[in-house]
Order: sequence, then C-alpha cells, then structure tokens
Amino acid sequence: MSILTHSNFISMMRVVNQRPAIRHICARVLTGVKMRLMSSSGKYQPPPDENPISRTLRILKGDMMTLKKRIIPTPAQYVDDVVMKGVVPQHCDIVIIGGGVIGSSIAYWLKRKALRGLNIVVLEKEPTYAQASTVLSCGGLRHQFSLPENIQMSLFAAEFFRNINEYLGIEGPEGKGESVDLQFTPYGYLFLASEEGAEQLMKNSELQVELGAKNELLTSRQLKEKFPWLNVEGIALGCHGLEGEGWFDPWSLLQAFKKKAYNLGVNYITAEAVGFEFKNMPDFMIQGVEMGRYEALDRILIKTPDEEIHAIKFAIAIIAAGAQSGKVAEMTRVGSGKGLLSIPLPVEPRKRFVYCYHCHDGPGLNTPFTIDPSGTYFRREGLFGNYIGGCSPREDEEPPVETGLEDVDHSFFDTNVWPNLAKRVPAFENIKVKSAWAGFYDHNYFDENAIVGPHPYYHNLYLACGFSGHGLQQAPAIGRAVMEMIIDGQFMTIDLSRMGFDRIVVREPLLESNIV
Repeated sequence: MSILTHSNFISMMRVVNQRPAIRHICARVLTGVKMRLMSSSGKYQPPPDENPISRTLRILKGDMMTLKKRIIPTPAQYVDDVVMKGVVPQHCDIVIIGGGVIGSSIAYWLKRKALRGLNIVVLEKEPTYAQASTVLSCGGLRHQFSLPENIQMSLFAAEFFRNINEYLGIEGPEGKGESVDLQFTPYGYLFLASEEGAEQLMKNSELQVELGAKNELLTSRQLKEKFPWLNVEGIALGCHGLEGEGWFDPWSLLQAFKKKAYNLGVNYITAEAVGFEFKNMPDFMIQGVEMGRYEALDRILIKTPDEEIHAIKFAIAIIAAGAQSGKVAEMTRVGSGKGLLSIPLPVEPRKRFVYCYHCHDGPGLNTPFTIDPSGTYFRREGLFGNYIGGCSPREDEEPPVETGLEDVDHSFFDTNVWPNLAKRVPAFENIKVKSAWAGFYDHNYFDENAIVGPHPYYHNLYLACGFSGHGLQQAPAIGRAVMEMIIDGQFMTIDLSRMGFDRIVVREPLLESNIV
C-alpha cells in the first residue's frame, strides 16, 4: 500500500494548481460530488474510509490514464463515423441539446478542458443530419463583419482551421491516426458597396484590420482590373479578404468535432428532447421570485427512436438546437412564465434556398465569395464551371417553413437571384440551374446575432443559438466561450458578454451591418 508523504502531497498540489482541468476535478471531488460513486443499484456507496485526499488521488490517476489514451489511443478508439451510444444514463453533469457543429464544439471544448471531470451527454434527434443547418450551409468563413465579437470569432476560426489537426486530429500508434481535411478554398470574400454603403464598408475594413484581419479596399477601377469578369456599374468600393477567408466542407468540420468529442468520452444519444422536470430550490433567492418558490431545471425527458421516454438528471443544460432552439426553450417555461420567464428566446427557423448552376465561361478559379449590394451572393463550386448562389428574401417574402426542406421555390431564383447575378457578372446571363436545396437558418428575429451564455433566470441553463447563418464559422469560438463560462465562470478569450440574453431583456439589440 502506497503512503502519501508530505513531499508527494506538495508535488501533487503543484500539478493541481497548474492544471485548470485537474483543479476543476479536485474541486468537484472535495465538494462531495456523489454521481461518480453511484452503484448499479442506484445507492450511494463510498469506498470504506476513503478520505478526500485519497478520492482526489483516485480521480487524478484516472485523469492521467485519459491523457495517456489521448496521446496513444488504442485501436478500439477509432471510428469511421461517430456512432450514437444506445445506453441512456440516469444522470450526467452536462446535457447538450443538439449535436450539430455548435453542440459538438461545446462538447469537445468541455471535454478537452475537464477530461474525466465532466460526464457529458449530447442529444441529437437526427444523426444523419439530412436537414441540419450545418451541412446545408455554403461553408463560408469571413472576417468581414462590423461587430468586434463577430470579427474576433472568425479570426479564431481561421487559426483553428489552420491548425485543425492539432485540435481535432486523432493520433494513434505508429502514426495510424485520423487527420482532418476541411478542403478549404482560400480565395477570400469580396464585399461590394454602392455609393450609399461605401462609408460603412470602409469603417468595417478599418476595424477588421485593427483586430488583425487582412483585406484590401478597391475602387471600381481597381476592381475591374483585378476581376475583369465583374461589372462595376453602380459599385463605388469593394473589400477583398486577403487571408483566412474562403469556404470549406461543412460535413468534414462537423464529423471532426464529433469524432474528437466521442474520442474524449462524450456520450452521443439519438433522442429528441420532449420536456423537462423541475426541482424546488427553497434556498435560492431570485429577484422577482417569492422566497422558496424558485424551481430549477432538474431532469430532461427524451424520446428515443423506439418511442421510449427516458429521464436524465443533469447539473447543467445547454440549448444548442439550431433552428429549433426556441421550441426547446419553451419546454423550460422560457416565454410562458412570469418575470424573466415571460421573455421568449427569439429564435425560429427561416428557410433559405441555395441554387447550383453551370456557366461555361464564368469567372476563373480565383473567384472570391462575392456579395453584391443587393445581398445576392455567389461562389465557385468545384473546378468545372459550377457555382452556387442565392439571397435572403425580404421579410414579406419569407417562404413557409411548414412545407419542409423538400419544397424548393425555383421561381425565386428567376425573379430574385438571377437578375442580380446577370447584372453583376455578364457571363451569368446564360446559365443553367442544375440543382437546388433548402436549409434552415436558426434565425434570431431580435437582432440576427448569436445568443450565448447563461439564462438570467435559471442558474443551470446556457444558450448557444440564434446565429442567423453564421454558426458554422463561429462554432470553434462559441464552443470555447461556453466552456469558459461553465468552467472558468467568465469569458477568458473573446468577451461575448454583449451577446448574452440580457440584451433581449433590456431591449437593446446588437446590430451587425454585414448580414448576408
């Protein structure tokens, strides 16, 4: 039997103090977290005469084993596709509702920081992602925003993508691991502005450069010289991203996050959230709530594909359900209660169409992701004269979401998209639409920006939704930010405080001028 000497204890505590993840685990153990010691019978059975230091050492030993597995994984850890585990636990530390790129990023960052210190469950009702916003997007990455938070998140995404295998690659013995290829196309974005929008474009560029982005402002003459295929009529200024902008494969990023999270021990379950159970917390004092009447979220009710209903007890819930986040929030009484609970989560699905067309003599291989002042966009798709494009409809033209994603309005291309494309790129006057698809934005109808952070009423509910088309590129930063809020208690890298739910409470929208 090993003996804990004074010198060994001091060495151990140095390790604890230097490693936030391990410090977090020790804090959980020393404050009496009982879930770790639940037996199969469901009764709490602590080891006989185990003191707090012994418990700490036992957890640290397990943590070191997890680190070893991360460095030298066994063959059993490799998966071609992340499978959803069939075992539904009775309890977990954190449940994430939504297994798309946002939910999987959050799960990855939490596990990366806490290792075995957190038991994380991710719920995803559609494991094929056939209708998920993540895989139906255009896969763009741009720094050209007007808000510092959006610029900083995209700058981090560029750094994350450059070092993707350091973050999400899975190492193995004798180099037999898994690397990640996002198929990144680095030709930047090109935002075009009329005389009316030129000043805003210039201000945006100055802020972007100040924060570390690299772009160039081009007059109409310079635009024509650099992009001869472009009709610059009505264009006063353009901003072209020179580094870290382009587009990539959304499916590859989603699978990379999922595989890494799975590899670190995240439990993915195929199930749909159908309700919550609440627990009275008489000792909690909440403004506007009578003493002793506060109820916290306690269990989530889920329905599996076999129609069975299960309840999972959790410490923290995170809503990252994309376009369905508003409906999930309603299950927690957000939007239907009193006081702070009377304010709904302003997130709803909005249908957007993307059209793929062929143009034999179109712009060349170095064509950037181009945004016309009308809001119409296009980019190259592959190497054989194919392009994709579209535009957001006006508020009074919003297509119905009830008809599903299979219902694509091809007439919208003829009336709203093609005229702007043909005007801006003369070669697009003769194009043929080859295919089209629809996807849902998780649209924040309050101000079209992300809602990130804790809910002001519930102490154990966090939000990560409302990205309005920017979620894919912001996923690395959002996952890290939510992790920081939960483990560190505050944003440590990018301050996203202005993107919290509080701005909705006080009715102060955070407006982004570069919405596409």
